[in-house]
Amino acid sequence: MRKPLLVAQREIVESMKTKGFWIGILLFPVIIVLSIGAPVLLARAKSVRTYAVVDSSSWLADAVQRQSGIADTRRILLETANRQLTGGNVASLPPVLARIAPHVGAFTPSQLDSAARTLATGDAAPAAALPDSARNPVLDAREEYRAWWDTATASTIRGVHQAPARGKYRRVNATGDLNKRVADEELFAYFVIGRDPVADNRGMAYVAKNLADDALRNWYSEIATDVVRQRRLTQEGISPRTAAWLSDEVRFTERTVSASGEQTAVGLKDKLRQNAPVVFVYLLWISIFSITQGLLTSTIEEKSTRISEVLLSSVSPVQLMAGKILGVAGTGLTMIVTWVLTATIAVKYMPKLMGAPASLDLTPIMSDPALLASFVIYFLLGYMLYAAILIGIGSVVNTIQEAQALMMPVMMMLMLPLLAMIPIGQDPNGTFAKVMSYIPPFTPFVMMNRAAGPPALWEYVVTTFLLVAAIAGTLWASAKIFRIGILMTGKPPKVREIWQWVRTPTGVVPGRQE
Repeated sequence: MRKPLLVAQREIVESMKTKGFWIGILLFPVIIVLSIGAPVLLARAKSVRTYAVVDSSSWLADAVQRQSGIADTRRILLETANRQLTGGNVASLPPVLARIAPHVGAFTPSQLDSAARTLATGDAAPAAALPDSARNPVLDAREEYRAWWDTATASTIRGVHQAPARGKYRRVNATGDLNKRVADEELFAYFVIGRDPVADNRGMAYVAKNLADDALRNWYSEIATDVVRQRRLTQEGISPRTAAWLSDEVRFTERTVSASGEQTAVGLKDKLRQNAPVVFVYLLWISIFSITQGLLTSTIEEKSTRISEVLLSSVSPVQLMAGKILGVAGTGLTMIVTWVLTATIAVKYMPKLMGAPASLDLTPIMSDPALLASFVIYFLLGYMLYAAILIGIGSVVNTIQEAQALMMPVMMMLMLPLLAMIPIGQDPNGTFAKVMSYIPPFTPFVMMNRAAGPPALWEYVVTTFLLVAAIAGTLWASAKIFRIGILMTGKPPKVREIWQWVRTPTGVVPGRQE
């Protein structure tokens, strides 16, 4: 065992000297940061969309602007409440919001709506629904809030909350030649509102130069639709309360069953926990694919440069193969630890970056002991299986180009569980998922994907036994191939010849050893 460990030590040291190792260490964190941070940064860098409204109805444009201000104010109050409840930085809020934060933190959703209407419009009537202790502070803050809102820049508003439309869209006066202003990109777009939008859509238009970005049109249309709908209901003599009752959807409260058979409530974390195995499957696939590719490349490089011949003067072929597999596994585990730590840190700060409530902490999902243990076990088992296959391939070829033909079946095996990931995640205990679990090349990925189910204990035992048996058989066959192939030069053998090497007791086919 001493010689394979020495080979493994050499493999780890040599790998850590290469640029590829450090690129592999750093590349994943960079990808995580870019995948999460880039969309947020691009959204922040996106210029405010200026638009104008030509309103022939004389009321709809103002009603839309008023409704938008109420919706934005509600989002800002919700962020204020979250900071108050979670111990966030309330002091960084505008003074008017910091002053009412202790009251807002105790509001119910309906009270939050009432406070938003009072602050955004200055109307005192909605404040009647607020608690006695909060009513006067909110009423006293009306003028100061509206003064801040009217003068705040888009960047100032985004500093409080990422979602408000005021930070994305800005209405300007509809003066001059609007078509020319759009053509010159002084305006992003303008809306034309017909004389009677309650009756029909005649005269309604949206004029823009950039039709690929329809966020402004969708946002304005959604608010205008709500405003017009309320007018139509009022015109028909239907009260808002009746209208809300008529349009109220039938909703079923989601609940789940615990292991003890008791009903429990379903929260956002529970739903995310169901999808967490998908993230681990991606990590598992990338880990096994990239690290076994490194083993293949290392084997071919040492063979083509005749380094393997020098090593074989001190160790046997089987010891060399075992040492290389162990060494690359150690290197791979080092990379995986950094990847998991990066993913955990990213998940911790992702809610805030994406504008989710500050109270949402997803770190326990990524640090779930069961998921982490499954990930490590299935990485080691999956790596051993595919490492045995690829080191055998690397031993019989002299270049990467020659390995590509033999790699095709392996790539197909690797791609199938990735393509089946979503169906298996949606039905982790279905027939398809169960059948795939018992096929050793797919077992690590499928069983990791089924962790949200989770499968029965006996399924873990049986599938793991089959996987270990497949690893033992593959290592045995690969060792017989490696013993001959690592010293062979010239034209690569055909698949039929490789199969003969495995079948012969000595592992030697007359006329082919060189």
